[in-house]
Amino acid sequence: MIWAVLPVAEIRASIPVALEVYQMSVASAIFWSLVGNLATTALLVILIGPISKYLSEKSKFFKLIFDWVFERTRKKFYNKYSRYGDVALVLFVAVPLPTTGCWAGVAAAWLFGIKPKKAFVLISIGVLISAMIVTLITLGILKIV
Repeated sequence: MIWAVLPVAEIRASIPVALEVYQMSVASAIFWSLVGNLATTALLVILIGPISKYLSEKSKFFKLIFDWVFERTRKKFYNKYSRYGDVALVLFVAVPLPTTGCWAGVAAAWLFGIKPKKAFVLISIGVLISAMIVTLITLGILKIV
């Protein structure tokens, strides 16, 4: 569950670690990874606006970090979202690659003004798809080309 909470690791690392290192059952690995990742999503969706505003006002360092992260997310996600709408957010989170996942999805949703409840649902769908993909890859059922 802790791996699933980490911004870089998320589902991409938590499921393989649970299955390979801790020898958990597939159901347990998926369950605990989803609990960690979806709990993180819920908190981030609620807190991203107030926290980024507060920290940006209080610290030049945090303002630089938020500006960099948000600009990077905006560039990476804008064309996809303007073309595909909500499906873009689901797919953005679902593809288990570096710099995608719930953390980036929450930032993208916030930047594009997607309401928190809707953002949570869309990101959760993406997380579920990502969990399925990562599980199938880890079990050797799905091959990476």
